[in-house]
Amino acid sequence: MPRPAGVTVWRTPGERIALRWRRRPAAVASLLFLLLIPLGLGVLLTGTFEIGLGDLCAAAAGTAEPSIARVLGLIRAPRLVAGIAVGAALGVSGAVFQSITRNPLGSPDVIGFVTGAATGAIVAILVFEAPPWAVSGAAVLGGVLTALLVGGLSLRGGSGGGYRIVLVGIGAGALLAAVNDLLMTHSQRDEALAAQMWLVGTLNARDWSEVLPTLVAMVVLLPVLLGVRHGLAVLELGEDQARQVGVRVGAVRLVALAVAVALAAFATATAGPIAFVALAAPQLVTRIGKATSVSLVGSAAMGAVVLVTADLVSQHLPLNLSAPVGLVTGVLGGVYLLWLLGRGR
Repeated sequence: MPRPAGVTVWRTPGERIALRWRRRPAAVASLLFLLLIPLGLGVLLTGTFEIGLGDLCAAAAGTAEPSIARVLGLIRAPRLVAGIAVGAALGVSGAVFQSITRNPLGSPDVIGFVTGAATGAIVAILVFEAPPWAVSGAAVLGGVLTALLVGGLSLRGGSGGGYRIVLVGIGAGALLAAVNDLLMTHSQRDEALAAQMWLVGTLNARDWSEVLPTLVAMVVLLPVLLGVRHGLAVLELGEDQARQVGVRVGAVRLVALAVAVALAAFATATAGPIAFVALAAPQLVTRIGKATSVSLVGSAAMGAVVLVTADLVSQHLPLNLSAPVGLVTGVLGGVYLLWLLGRGR
């Protein structure tokens, strides 16, 4: 069979294993990963405490001054890793939802899963006065329960088409947002402030205990998704076509959705609700790479780049202003969403 244009195939000796990829999307993903290097240096070296490149090298060698080692190891490095892990997790989650729903609005933050994770965290903070680790667990539980609710309602009465998941998810997200507002209104002032700080979405003061769950989730769950990526790509052509070529539609959809929901929930547990990264990252990397299907690796790279860039912007706003990264992505994402809707896509 002739090889499609722009496709490269690598085979092991004996051709027992063959890897196939498209050159332009692979080049775009590689450039995005390289772009994380200067962005990461920006996060590590800039801030109220001045650190030079030599200090960073000394810290890597274990010879830096204790104050510099503490700032890098306990504040800036966790913040950078959190930005990369959360952005990548949201990008991959958005790519899966957009593949399955075949809709650019099919994103976990648009169809209510992130709002459901926020509801779990708010209940833990306001009702149970839970410690931070329990708040993260409650956020994951809230996202999973919301996914079960949306999935059950969208499948009710027959096969759940992509548009049905989006509509049910938007309705569920609106309902949960109202519940969140109601809980905040009837809470004590100090507790409401704590919940509000979590709700804005921030990478400030992240420590390793909050970062590691999302990092581990990415390491464990991304290979699972890559194992079903072929089925996901075929599903974008429609269920009937996928079944005709032997794709187990139900199994692929169930595995992909479970992993995507888990990634979105872990990301929200780490940084709070971060708007629009999951929505925009898959579409941006698809358009730049001129790909025919959504790329999981490319979406992960773009999600990380978008969130780390937004974090740098949030730290260096003019007039000494500072804002949580969730507000910055919200503003940028709102502009992107208006552009997307204006184009009728």
